[in-house]
Amino acid sequence: MHNSSEGTPLLGERSSSPSTPEHLLPAPSQTPTPRRRGGYQSGRRRGQRGSTALGRVSSFDPKWWVQRARYYVPITGWLPNYQASNLVVDVKAGFMVACLLIPQALSYSSLTHLPPAYGLYTALVPALVYGMLGTSRHLSMGPEALISVLTGTLVKGQLKHLYGAYSPGMPPADTVEHFSTAVASAVALLSGLFTFALGMFRLGFLDSMISESSLRGFISGTAIVIIIGQSRIMLGIAAASSVHSTPWNDFKFMLSHLDQTHVMTAIVSLGALLFLRLLRAVKSRFKATTWLQQIPDTLVVIVLTTALSWVAKLGEEHGVVIFGKVDGDLPHFRLPRVPTYADTKDIVSSAITITMIGVVESVIVAREYASRNHYAVSSNRELVALGVSNAVGSAFGAYPAFGSLSRSKLNDRAQAKSQLSGVVTASLVVASLLGLLPYLFHLPRGVLAAIISDAVISLLSATPGAVAFLFKVQAWSDLFLLLFICFCSVAASVETGILLAVIISLVMVIKRSNMPRIKLLGRSTENDNDFYPIDGAPPAAPGTLRRLSFGSSSSNDSQDESGPQSRDNSSSGSLSADTQAQHIDGVLVVRIEEPLYFANAGQLHARLNRMEMYGDMRTHPSEAPRMNPTRAVVFDLVGMSDIDGSALEILLGIVHEYSRREVRVLFVRVCQGVRLRFEQAQMGSAGGEYDFSDIGSALLHLEQQLCIPSSS
Repeated sequence: MHNSSEGTPLLGERSSSPSTPEHLLPAPSQTPTPRRRGGYQSGRRRGQRGSTALGRVSSFDPKWWVQRARYYVPITGWLPNYQASNLVVDVKAGFMVACLLIPQALSYSSLTHLPPAYGLYTALVPALVYGMLGTSRHLSMGPEALISVLTGTLVKGQLKHLYGAYSPGMPPADTVEHFSTAVASAVALLSGLFTFALGMFRLGFLDSMISESSLRGFISGTAIVIIIGQSRIMLGIAAASSVHSTPWNDFKFMLSHLDQTHVMTAIVSLGALLFLRLLRAVKSRFKATTWLQQIPDTLVVIVLTTALSWVAKLGEEHGVVIFGKVDGDLPHFRLPRVPTYADTKDIVSSAITITMIGVVESVIVAREYASRNHYAVSSNRELVALGVSNAVGSAFGAYPAFGSLSRSKLNDRAQAKSQLSGVVTASLVVASLLGLLPYLFHLPRGVLAAIISDAVISLLSATPGAVAFLFKVQAWSDLFLLLFICFCSVAASVETGILLAVIISLVMVIKRSNMPRIKLLGRSTENDNDFYPIDGAPPAAPGTLRRLSFGSSSSNDSQDESGPQSRDNSSSGSLSADTQAQHIDGVLVVRIEEPLYFANAGQLHARLNRMEMYGDMRTHPSEAPRMNPTRAVVFDLVGMSDIDGSALEILLGIVHEYSRREVRVLFVRVCQGVRLRFEQAQMGSAGGEYDFSDIGSALLHLEQQLCIPSSS
């Protein structure tokens, strides 16, 4: 039997069935439902539960809970509807990503100063949790180079407290390992909580708060720092004795100890790096060759160099540092905590930094591949998924994990259809933990450094193009910002680089939002009805206020906004070759192009004063005033759709000041919401008039009131 509640049409829709032709359906009723306080009634009594006329479901209905579960836990939506035909594709994509992820996880763990197994823990638990909560089908969760460096910098900095507590002796190796893993897990938990909070409070827009130049400078600087650190390992040079040193000092140390290069280690490591770069170049050259694109280059390098090391006995006979014995086991549950001797303030600040970088990278990658594959992702839900993934992962030994651009690109290239590909990847990580690590005993550690260097060289590949573009468009401030942050990251530390990137970006945002978007308009020399922004136009002859020929006043009064506004060409900034915008002597016509609020209204008074004196914001304040005394100000509010209380108070003060100087103030094209605010604030009593529909009628009113003769 048909359930009528499921087929209830929306308001204004026709109810149809397959057996009834559309042209035989009755016309919809034109009689509205009796109106009540909130609008038209939905046809249901107030106490009735269930589906409303607009299709919304009550929270008392089980369907409401199903809808919310599908939204907040996406796996409950896509898994029941999963198509079996996509399984082969997702398994293949998961395998290809695992071939890249597992070597990267083992390599990146060295950046964090943690045992290799913890890199695999980071590739396992966060990926599984994200597979259930994430909205992106292609984002690959796990360890990432920049985040690993930031985590390693924190761990290295905290180790000095541990070494200081045991001074003049040295702490046991087990103590160092437990301390390092505890610090990494603690920062993962805090980073997860911060990211989760950003998502819950709907702050997903904050990923765009760091400028592209700042982010590119930080990424480039961090990539150079990673290359410096890994170059020392590839050359077989011993580490500096200092626990905490700057990247620049590490670079100078490496150059001063080049004579200590271990030749065999350098040959194997640099050979592996050269092989990876050549294979990447060949793949780039032959993009249409499918089988070539599917070669797991990092896995091939690991297999070949491990076999070579075993056959040639590089570790035993040639002194090459090898991977050695690593106990592979599944992670155990343990609540994270800040270890003794660690600085909680440093961990919190590092967690904030890691959160900012991880969120920006992950959300950008998720959006990019969602756009390419025509599906939607929610920034806020992504933040919740990333936050829960890190919080849960921290209880299983993982350090902070976020989305990886290189692995996500590979996942997209493999045409993954759902988040199941990430679950397949995590399953293969489990297999590697249980059975792979013993077979990597002979793997040279310099090869892992080569894999890391190859990954970060790819991060640097976009920098020359960005620098060339900024130079081409002469964006000197952005170019300086990129180079400056890159230099600071290398010369000081990656924390200094990201701190400067965030601070400078926020200052730029505050500065630009603090300056109200206003323009001084002038009358067109070709048509008195047109107004354009003035770009250094000369002031009109003294003592003349030209009458604008708009016709009779009655015609102006009768026209609405669609009439004279179209003739007031005040929204256009383009002038023809023979047309100029000319000042109107004694009158400022100022267009406000955005809503006013507390942040951007503070500079309004100062900018108006400068316009009064110079008539052009580009004139330097040291020059002598060039404008005649102002007798009236006309504000065109065509772009001001709203105004808050603080801005309204500032605007009232400006009007009071003009009234004290006997300067008339007129507002034109005032929207209904702003007009209501003006009435509530008694703008008319302060001296402001706001009953004009266009600039022309306001100027005509001024000519009549000021009794200035019109020009012929």
